[in-house]
Amino acid sequence: MEMDILEDVIELDSAHVWHHMTQHATAKAPMFVKGEGSYVWDSNGKQYLDATAGGVWCVNVGYGRESIAEAVKEQLVQLNYFAGSGATPIGSQFAAKLVSLMPGMSRVYFSNSGSEANEKAYKMVRQISEKYYGGNKSKVLYRERDYHGTTITCLSSSGQEERRNQYGPFTPGFVEFPHCCEYRSQYGDVDNYSELSLKALEEVILAEGADTVGAIVVEPITAGGGVIVPPEGYLKGVQALCQKYDMLLHIDEVVCGLGRTGKWFGYQHFDVKPDIVTMAKGLASAYAPISCTVVTEEIFQKLNNQPEDRESYFRDISTFGGCTSGPAAALENLAIIEREGLLENSSKMGDYLLTRLSLLKQKYDIIGDVRGKGLFLGMELVQDRGTKEPVDESVLMKIVAHCSQNGVLIGRTNRSFKKYNNTLCLSPILTLTQEQADTIVDAIDAALASL
Repeated sequence: MEMDILEDVIELDSAHVWHHMTQHATAKAPMFVKGEGSYVWDSNGKQYLDATAGGVWCVNVGYGRESIAEAVKEQLVQLNYFAGSGATPIGSQFAAKLVSLMPGMSRVYFSNSGSEANEKAYKMVRQISEKYYGGNKSKVLYRERDYHGTTITCLSSSGQEERRNQYGPFTPGFVEFPHCCEYRSQYGDVDNYSELSLKALEEVILAEGADTVGAIVVEPITAGGGVIVPPEGYLKGVQALCQKYDMLLHIDEVVCGLGRTGKWFGYQHFDVKPDIVTMAKGLASAYAPISCTVVTEEIFQKLNNQPEDRESYFRDISTFGGCTSGPAAALENLAIIEREGLLENSSKMGDYLLTRLSLLKQKYDIIGDVRGKGLFLGMELVQDRGTKEPVDESVLMKIVAHCSQNGVLIGRTNRSFKKYNNTLCLSPILTLTQEQADTIVDAIDAALASL
């Protein structure tokens, strides 16, 4: 883009665009003008290695994928849209491919954001409660530190207090249970942390009344809440409680899904069989808006088995869930991941990054914990390793800024908690090379050294 045109565009942006997550009185949004592979360029021509997958964990296969753009173009010319009450070939083909990667799952409901996908799931739980339990089994339990979206109801099910500030009152029927971050153990230094965490969850179920709880929703790996990998046996235990008390298990894969953790979905690391799985972000690597609420055949049939009842089916619609660009982009996105072995690369390069970050931990006392799976990693920073007192969020802001100045974009927990906004987050493009991984770690190393 020519410089005079670019200057005009920057002025237009400053005058008219309300940017996400931005305090406009004190900050100016950077303008990015080009992306290719794992790199983006800003309006000044500066190149950055993007270790955030687009800032919010979504550009999984990288920038400039012509095959995805071509797939979308061809589909738009052929048929750009028809409402989700109708069928399209591309929607059918993509749904079949998606569930083939998810043994035990059967049906795909299309919408266009992670928040919307979770809203659909909550509505399914409520409708099942109304239809089979007289409306009594409508509560949804959510976990402290997890995040499930930005709408009022999704915030009602999100365990991040600063994100919820100013937006109440919230939707009733959502109840929090304790987090499962072993580094932040609520029970002291114990050998049975998973067992104690599950006991705490069961206590919440019993306190609420198991006959009032319809579902439990969790992220397989807590994302914006600090990249928290659950302890061994934890998710299996959550599933066992769901089976014991006749509750649905809803796994929110909006961040972890589609290769980010080294498998197609994060829950597939933990040998569980969910009833509902929601996804968005990496589903089409952000080449088109699309989200999916995927359910078992049993859930589908529960809402479609009484044709004589005018209200027995799922009376819901997502206008832009009928856009065909999303399934077209997503189908080619999956093909790229398969063709290029990106699940394997995510696992391999994730292990390499984890090893290098662990070496940094030996070098800097400010690093309290390093954790993650695949190319989804977190580094929790503390003032003192003994007390685990978290550093102030401003410290992370300085580290992120230093890395950016040196051409590497990394993420961090961002005004989500009153106290624990102290985790650096890495989610590089799934094509990451060893050389690029070294560049990321070296940038963090230099930033820590500058403190």
